[in-house]
Amino acid sequence: MSRLSKKSPSLCTDLPLDNADICKKLDLLRQLLRSCFGPTGRLKQVHNNIGGHVVTTSTSSVLLPAISSSQPFINLIKTSILNHVSRFSDCGLFAAILCLSLIEQAKQSGLRGNVAIRVNKHLLGLCTSYLLGEDCGCKVKLDFCSSQSLITLARSVISSKPACVLTEPETLHISRLAVQAFLLTVPCSSPGIVSLGKIVTVSVEGHGVLNSAVFPGVLLDMPDVFTVDKLENLPSDALRMVLFSASLAGDLSELGDGIIEVHPGVDTDSQILDQLLELGKQVVKDEVKLCVCQKVIHPVLQQYLRGHGIIVVERLGITLMEPLTQLTGAQPVATLHTTIPAKAYGRVRDLRIRTFGSKTMLHLHPPGDCAICTMILCHRNETMLNELKGVCQKTEHVLRLTLREPSALLGGGCTETHLAAYIRHKSMNEIQETVSALGCSQTECLLGVEGFCRSLEAVAAALEHDGGSSLMDLTHAHHWSHPADVLTEHMGDSLGSCGCGIVESSPNQKWTYLNSKYPQFSPAPLSEDASVQPHVLDSFTAKLNALQVAVETANLALDVRYLIQDVN
Repeated sequence: MSRLSKKSPSLCTDLPLDNADICKKLDLLRQLLRSCFGPTGRLKQVHNNIGGHVVTTSTSSVLLPAISSSQPFINLIKTSILNHVSRFSDCGLFAAILCLSLIEQAKQSGLRGNVAIRVNKHLLGLCTSYLLGEDCGCKVKLDFCSSQSLITLARSVISSKPACVLTEPETLHISRLAVQAFLLTVPCSSPGIVSLGKIVTVSVEGHGVLNSAVFPGVLLDMPDVFTVDKLENLPSDALRMVLFSASLAGDLSELGDGIIEVHPGVDTDSQILDQLLELGKQVVKDEVKLCVCQKVIHPVLQQYLRGHGIIVVERLGITLMEPLTQLTGAQPVATLHTTIPAKAYGRVRDLRIRTFGSKTMLHLHPPGDCAICTMILCHRNETMLNELKGVCQKTEHVLRLTLREPSALLGGGCTETHLAAYIRHKSMNEIQETVSALGCSQTECLLGVEGFCRSLEAVAAALEHDGGSSLMDLTHAHHWSHPADVLTEHMGDSLGSCGCGIVESSPNQKWTYLNSKYPQFSPAPLSEDASVQPHVLDSFTAKLNALQVAVETANLALDVRYLIQDVN
């Protein structure tokens, strides 16, 4: 009998936000994430003490899972942000920095937790109503008649990931490809419920980013370069193809579960091979020109099929099965013990060989309109390529969100400063009604508003990493960066344009430093000049949800009274 040890009592922490160790860890997490924010954010190298792969990134979806903590309070915030990122792919760092800033401001203000929660919830409602309203001054409509606004949105997502190490022409090139690929996945004429297609991503290491390209259809790895001659002899009309999900390797283990009875003297290998060749004869008889298998094809069967002019592709993998099914209309054949029904065959319009570096690929063109395309991504090394691949997948998701809500928010910190100015002005004008509704004193309400607005401004200020200053103009309430090496008296000449690029500096413009006292004002509407377009945009849907997640998570943290940990 094993020795029984006495169970240790659970560890209980009262008022975790008054605990110096927890507050220190929260501050460290905020500084870590803040330093990653924006196009000039600092990269982080993540690795394990016992070895393994080293990851270089500034992306929240990669960074947060790599941060392990024994502190439940940290894990609560981390899990909440990662849940947002898994659903919307963008604005993870925005949500995390805002959440941690709200907690810090509430603690510094000395407000009671329940008062801070009520004020935050009320101000979140004001922000949400304003952002959803038609008169919102930091929201722009996306024009699907032109790809320019979509390219700007894609470029903003891609340029915010410095680990991709892209030059300006490379960033623009990838942004255009991302939009092109996204548009190819939107069906042109699909009656009823519209189903979006898929983007298949192929990585090519060791080549310049400008060699990246997008092709309609699917590109498959083609190690057999001698099939080029066969392609030239193929007919020009639609070609019949067959797709196997079952293994054609001839292994007994692939026959399924159950008991296999083998009579003495019977050669099972020969019988299985005969069965495979019978399948091959049917494929030849049905005039199939392309045979694709998810798994392995027996070498003898491969030789037989190729001898009859059929192009063979094996080891496709499960990832490409669904796109290939949608592209060709083929139904995957899951067994080799029955004849292949006629409806299982698919069709491709054309086959071509394409070469990218060391990769030789077979390009399958769809027989008609099809929302499947392949993006070939090239980069100089594996680390940059992996980051670029992940960023392009996030960009695709962000672009898809625009189909549900064809709007975007001004980027470069301008939405945050604009919201802060709006909330200050709105709250001051409605202070009596707000105090009455929230059941707190006017002083408490104003402290809560100030903390909320300073938290928004802290997110905008987090975009500056080179020792410069963050400012806000007192007209439109947009965010501006003042370089550290420029004298204050020359500020008007050095600022250029605001963070989103839509407002130019002028001699009569007045600014204030972020997180400083300034007279509250109502942000003036922007000019309706269509020729002036923002240079930086953020996803409306992702940022709105990130705002809600940040405030709700901060409120949840402020509401925690006890932490109970089972240490057994």
